[in-house]
Amino acid sequence: MQPFASLVKVTIPNYLSGLPIPDSIGGWFRLGVKDWATLIPPTAALAGLTYITYRAFCPHGRPQPNAKVNPSILKTNPKVVDTVDVEDISEKAVFCRCWRTKNWPYCDGSHGNHN
Repeated sequence: MQPFASLVKVTIPNYLSGLPIPDSIGGWFRLGVKDWATLIPPTAALAGLTYITYRAFCPHGRPQPNAKVNPSILKTNPKVVDTVDVEDISEKAVFCRCWRTKNWPYCDGSHGNHN
């Protein structure tokens, strides 16, 4: 716990106190290239933290999931149920799990287009 306490109580405050943050608006215009370069890492960290917080807590920050799982297979039925007897399968059979195949219930590799 000592390294964490040292980081929070000593290291970070010393780093922040050494940043060239001006006291006035005009001071921002007098900063040199080295001063601006020094301000890039904390600004990037703050921007990243803001973005992550926005994506986590704002409803408009998260993309809406596509609620449709089945875009085209047997849309007239309330449930899609297929049965296949093991005895009927003479060779290797791969079943579709992405609902994009044209050869239902077997996979035709259509999932490669939307993954």
